[in-house]
Amino acid sequence: MKKFVMAGVAGTVAGIIATTQIAGPLLAQEAENKASVYQQLDLFGDIFERIRAQYVEEVEPEELIEAAIDGMLTSLDPHSSYLSPDDAEQMRVQTRGEFGGLGIEVTQEEGFVKVVSPIDDTPAAAAGIEAGDFITHVDGESILGLTLDKAVDLMRGPVGSEIAITVVREGESEPFDVTIIRDTIKLTAVRARTEGTSVILRVTTFNDQTYPNLQEGLQEQITEAGGIDKVNGVVLDLRNNPGGLLTQAIKVSDAFLDEGEIVSTRGRDPEEGERFNATIGDLAEGKPIVVLINGGSASASEIVAGALQDHRRAIVVGTKSFGKGSVQTVMPLRGDGAMRLTTSRYYTPSGRSIQALGVSPDIIVEQPRSEPEVEEEEDNPFTRSEADLRGSLNNDSLSEDEIRQIEEDRAKAEATAELREEDYQLAYAIDILKGLSAFNPSGPSQ
Repeated sequence: MKKFVMAGVAGTVAGIIATTQIAGPLLAQEAENKASVYQQLDLFGDIFERIRAQYVEEVEPEELIEAAIDGMLTSLDPHSSYLSPDDAEQMRVQTRGEFGGLGIEVTQEEGFVKVVSPIDDTPAAAAGIEAGDFITHVDGESILGLTLDKAVDLMRGPVGSEIAITVVREGESEPFDVTIIRDTIKLTAVRARTEGTSVILRVTTFNDQTYPNLQEGLQEQITEAGGIDKVNGVVLDLRNNPGGLLTQAIKVSDAFLDEGEIVSTRGRDPEEGERFNATIGDLAEGKPIVVLINGGSASASEIVAGALQDHRRAIVVGTKSFGKGSVQTVMPLRGDGAMRLTTSRYYTPSGRSIQALGVSPDIIVEQPRSEPEVEEEEDNPFTRSEADLRGSLNNDSLSEDEIRQIEEDRAKAEATAELREEDYQLAYAIDILKGLSAFNPSGPSQ
């Protein structure tokens, strides 16, 4: 024991000596770094004054400073930026669910504006803008080299005004122009409906209304179906959902989990990391869940998909998500402006980061591109069944009620088949729920 104690003491002493020996150079280096920072600030002041005095045209000092601040922030990553007072107010309006514009969520990639996703029922969606599109020109003016905020400013304008954007799309040989009429964008956070015996929850964004809308919409569909026993499961459609508030992503995940971690965040300081855990209560009462995602599913959408996937609470279907695994904090600044700064990364319950990788679906299902409509051939008059034959025998093994039930079930299956033409991924998700309920004797009839 004495040897171990002595070894510990010797180590401590050695540590003190080493610290004393290197403290001087460290302090000198720190002082040198501070001097270097002050020199750079002096350089900035010199350049600022020369621009004010000698630039070919007079410029506003406030604009120069804002541009310098924005340049400093945008050099960090695509999601950090300076928000002018007008931009800060616009962002606050968007989180409340109504604003003016085209209806697209964008980011910046290699100098171009990239569409993360079009928003449902907006001018951009109606015009056929797709996730992954690159916008290169606005009204014929190139936006290459502009900051994201400047490019977005060019796309803003009065409601009812026209804008032409030039789009580069994968699979298209040439850029093409799309004309859009600006409109007031009213975000309905969650739309709920029932297909057959499956409840569809279409979540378009994560704003202040998302969880309340989801809770209310799901309950309404369950009540209309005649109770949870009449529902075979839930499809949580997060396709083309660009994200939003972290708090809402946590609430939506918690809505279907009884326990366990939902998401954790880790910043520069390990001690400032946070973990968010689920509380008891499952709105779907254990019914199967299918989550739909695609390349337009980003940020908060990926938190929900990752949490439900890691806990094996849902089957994730579709294509790989966008891959935005960072958290931005909006910090108010003097003069009513704000700073959006990336402050942490988030991790799914299994500890994986989604940054740049995205959420990989359990089942990859591509959405076929819409084909030009062609005239349908007339039904073959020679395709008939036994029931069509003159004098065929009746089915004597079933009652009229049982026959009616079979016909209703067949009609539901045919409706799902028709849905495949309109939305193949959603129809696939509904088929999964049907398959799962077929192995559950207490599940609703199909």
